[in-house]
Amino acid sequence: MEKYKIYNTDALLKLKEIPDKSIDLILTDPPYNLSGYSTGNMKFDWRKDINNDLAEWDKDFNPANLQDDFMRIIKPTGNIIAFCSYNLIGKWHTTFDPLFDTFQFFVWHKTNPIPKFRKAGFLNSCELIVCMWNKGHTWNFGKQNEMHNFFESSICMSPERLKEPNHPTQKPVKLLSHLLKIATNEGDMILDPFMGVGSTGVAALNNNRKFIGIELEQEYFDAAEKRLLESESHISLFENNEIKVR
Repeated sequence: MEKYKIYNTDALLKLKEIPDKSIDLILTDPPYNLSGYSTGNMKFDWRKDINNDLAEWDKDFNPANLQDDFMRIIKPTGNIIAFCSYNLIGKWHTTFDPLFDTFQFFVWHKTNPIPKFRKAGFLNSCELIVCMWNKGHTWNFGKQNEMHNFFESSICMSPERLKEPNHPTQKPVKLLSHLLKIATNEGDMILDPFMGVGSTGVAALNNNRKFIGIELEQEYFDAAEKRLLESESHISLFENNEIKVR
């Protein structure tokens, strides 16, 4: 079987084609509906200007639109993990808490969040991640300290962060690997219906999982396709003992 399949289309349409109970983990970073809350540009030497007002894809998202397909395609032993924001966590909870035995949140603490030069409020240094599962789910913990609902790292930085195209919410593979190793086993199928530039797919391949990705925006899809091809080639060479992974 192929290690991954990716689709350049609307997730809400493509999800309906995914077979029942075929996915071990949905790990995704969907829109946050934050584009209307930020104004003006912020200029940086190390990344593209930030202007959330122009992020047309980051609006009009409702987790309830995913409910039926998510529940249909996830295996009884599967998990759902989704990045979200303060303004949507209530909607995620209202939609999915009645459907699962457990609904929890996980915190990603960013050690180098985007600065606020005017010092007029808290830095957005923490990102929320909702996690849900039923009894009998896959959950790989060895020690108590591995069970903390907290992960600390920098935001995605160079050389991992892509410059072209620049995706404003690109997540570090290290964080995604941590989550999928806890919630899946080798050979399991990971789905990201809001794939972006393919970071979840790279994490899946790097950890010997299979991957299905869906992305609507052409430039992000193309970037994800390139990253996954490079990751697959790197893994194949390593398996054939032709190179060593650094």
